[in-house]
Amino acid sequence: MEIWDIYDVNKEKTGRTMVRNDWNMQPGDYHLTVLGVIKRPDNTFLITRRVLSKAWAPGHWEVSGGAALSGETSLDAVKREVFEETGIDVSEAKGGFCFSYRRDNPKEKDNYFVDIYRFEMDINENDVKIQKEEALEFKFATLEEIKEIAARGEFLHYDSIKKVFED
Repeated sequence: MEIWDIYDVNKEKTGRTMVRNDWNMQPGDYHLTVLGVIKRPDNTFLITRRVLSKAWAPGHWEVSGGAALSGETSLDAVKREVFEETGIDVSEAKGGFCFSYRRDNPKEKDNYFVDIYRFEMDINENDVKIQKEEALEFKFATLEEIKEIAARGEFLHYDSIKKVFED
C-alpha cells in the first residue's frame, strides 16, 4: 500500500498522510506528483505510451512520473519514477527542477502539485527498459512530433508542461 504525504496550499507538508488514490482530500489539502522529461543532445525527448489496460487515458503518450511517496523529496520521487518506468538513472544527468504547478479538483477531492524536471543526457534505445505494466512502447520524439500528438489530444498534460520542452 502506497502512502502519500498531504501538503497545504503553500506546498508544505501538513504531517498528515493518505493512502494512494483514497480521494477524500479536504479543501486546501494536496498531494505531490512529479514528472521527469529526458532530453537528448539531438533535441529529442523520451516519451512513453500508456498500456491499453489503464483505467485513465489508455494509449496516450506521456513523460515518466507519478506520486511522491511519504517521506520522499520531490527529486527523490522523480529519480525513482523515471528509473522504475524507463530503467534510466538520472542521478548524474545535467538539468533538474524546472517549475511546478498546482491543480485544484474539488469535485474529485483530488488536489495536487506537479513538480516538473528536465534531465539532459545522451541515451539510446538500448538504454531504455520500459516497465511493461505501465508502458506499451516508447520513442524519442522531436518537439514537433510531440506537438502533433498533443494536437490530436493524445499527449497527457501537454498544455500544463509544454514549456519544459522549449528552450
